[in-house]
Amino acid sequence: MLRTSPLVLRTCLVVLAVCVSNGQAEQSRPNILFAFADDWGRHASAYARADGAGGLDDVVRTPNFDRIAAQGVLFRNAFVNAPSCTPCRSSLLSGQHFWRTGRGAILQGAKWDDRIPTWPLLLHDSGYHIGKTWKVWSPGVPVDAPYGGRTHSYQQAGGRFNGFSQTATRLVAGGKSLAEAKETLMDEVRGNLAAFLAKREKGKPFAYWFGPTNVHRKWIKGSGKALWDIDPDSLKGKLPPFLPDVPIVREDLADYFGEVAAFDTALGVLQKALKAAGELDNTIIVVSGDHGAPGFPHGKCNLYDFGTRVCLAIAGPGVVGGRVVDDFVSLPDLAPTFLESGKVSIPAVMTARSLWPVLKSDRTGLVDPKRTFVLTGRERHVLSARANQLPYPQRAIRTAEHLFVINFRPDRYPLGDPYRLDGGESPTTQQVTENTFVTLSDEDAGPTKAWIVDHRGDPKWKRYFDHAYGKRPREELFDLKTDPHQMRNVAADPKFAGVTADLRKRLMQELERTNDPRLVDDGKFFETPPLAGPLPNDSRRKKR
Repeated sequence: MLRTSPLVLRTCLVVLAVCVSNGQAEQSRPNILFAFADDWGRHASAYARADGAGGLDDVVRTPNFDRIAAQGVLFRNAFVNAPSCTPCRSSLLSGQHFWRTGRGAILQGAKWDDRIPTWPLLLHDSGYHIGKTWKVWSPGVPVDAPYGGRTHSYQQAGGRFNGFSQTATRLVAGGKSLAEAKETLMDEVRGNLAAFLAKREKGKPFAYWFGPTNVHRKWIKGSGKALWDIDPDSLKGKLPPFLPDVPIVREDLADYFGEVAAFDTALGVLQKALKAAGELDNTIIVVSGDHGAPGFPHGKCNLYDFGTRVCLAIAGPGVVGGRVVDDFVSLPDLAPTFLESGKVSIPAVMTARSLWPVLKSDRTGLVDPKRTFVLTGRERHVLSARANQLPYPQRAIRTAEHLFVINFRPDRYPLGDPYRLDGGESPTTQQVTENTFVTLSDEDAGPTKAWIVDHRGDPKWKRYFDHAYGKRPREELFDLKTDPHQMRNVAADPKFAGVTADLRKRLMQELERTNDPRLVDDGKFFETPPLAGPLPNDSRRKKR
């Protein structure tokens, strides 16, 4: 049985885990480029080809991601462990389920336990030159604090790329052409990578994390059309059923896809820079995002596919390319994958599994017969989302046929209390568009959220509000063959009683096996702000 405690000190792990030497062994280890976009869900033109036309991916343009996917492996079933940035990144860095990372399992109030091993620092201690540009968060690669005698942050060339549409719009208004404005921002991408490579000692392999936040809100309204020529009307008739197919929502999605296009353009810049430096052929490239779209129903902070399913493509030395695989992958699997790439032993505390057996195969479809499901979940996102800083605890199991969700506190609102919506003076459209915290604050502010809130009393549109923000039953089951967008809960349908019972059992067994604190003392650890104190030990476990 896996044990959460005690966690092995990272310094001890290095002594036990690192099995590489200097000189010739250093030259045999590949570089790693990890490009990880904030709030980028499963939206890439490569998936339009893999899945068939007819959806949102028909409109998305990601030629550089598509090229990486064609050269390597495109994963059709990649999921985050938690659809919120900090717990997602905690799980990815540690190679463990987010619920095993203590206060790393939440957004606001997060605190990292340095005893938990993380792949960037394990690679560093094995001889890798590591670094990041823009967002990671503290575990693994401190933003400013030194580790090993130096900092690992390389953003000297600037950070305006993170507000891509805002900056590009200002530059154009100031007299630059659109092409010049984009190139100015791409120069930051080049400059930051160049600063990172300049600090590398000769002969060392490197691991570089490119973490822009531009795909995270806010975006300039109309920027998808103005900057990337993405016509909102091209989305008409393609929206999933949880989104109202109206001009404001279509424009909001077009602007989102514009930021995706900016991220994709940066991917091309990074590849060209590595090629010019003579490093591309020895670099494993991994591209993904930390969860689904912000400010949209079913997206960020939801366990539906629009919130948890993400892009993932991997290419580089050792990867048998030109394949699309159906294996179920959880992003924590990247941690042991990166360690195996660097010939660093994988700590036993990691619950994730390396992807290298899949990457080295020559098969398409389902490669590993054991990769048939993933687990997802969430606890807190915004502390003020509910009275008394209460979380909205969820866990889910996703298979090829079904999504089964347990909402442990169905008496609470899933995306936050509807502050000021049930009487008195309602927030204005501008407030809901600009201020996440004004109401329903586990969903980011934006035009789509504001439109749905504004139309909550209209009989024609009310169902969108109720579906997105209303309370949910304890259990949800979705039959993905007939309901791919997870709109109709069949958990109480007698025809699905066997499926519900089986998935409930499997999910709870996995939560117990991995020592989820949500099952201990009625979830006391996660229920108690500000989540101080150690993780509960095995002797305090109470089965549910």
